[in-house]
Amino acid sequence: MSLTERFNEMDQAARLKVGYFIAALLVLAIGYSAINDRIIKLEKKRGSRQADLAEMMLLKQRHREASSGAQKLANRLSAVTPDDSVAKLIDEIGIKGKSSQIKPLKGEDRPGFMEDAAEVRIEGLSANDLVNLLFRLEKGVKPVVIKKANFKARYDDPSKLDISLSVALLKPAPQEKK
Repeated sequence: MSLTERFNEMDQAARLKVGYFIAALLVLAIGYSAINDRIIKLEKKRGSRQADLAEMMLLKQRHREASSGAQKLANRLSAVTPDDSVAKLIDEIGIKGKSSQIKPLKGEDRPGFMEDAAEVRIEGLSANDLVNLLFRLEKGVKPVVIKKANFKARYDDPSKLDISLSVALLKPAPQEKK
């Protein structure tokens, strides 16, 4: 006996109940399919939002680093007075070799600040004095950019170095009155 024959042999009330049962199963299957599709869409949305959040956290960290660097530069620029120069900075550091020369160079004008550039030549520095000089120039209170550095060992004393630095002191640009 086939399934259709059994269904046709049932009385009408039983066929109605079986029909309702089959309809309910179909409604449940369609509902389950719709819910499953919605869950898949929500999982995709959650995954993309997690990726966006991870990117935003990275951007937030980079923004903090950039604003921190900008704040440090602003603080260092505010410490510069109009009479400051590269020669004065080198003298304040106090590291001297056998002889030193400081020649002014033309500095660049950048938006928001200008450069007071100079070429510094110092002869007969030890490697430790050189490291201390570079550290104090870079990490000092005033904003200094070392554009070019050239080190040569001396022939008469290989433990001493002759250095040539192109150094620029950053100064705030003069404000124009409107």
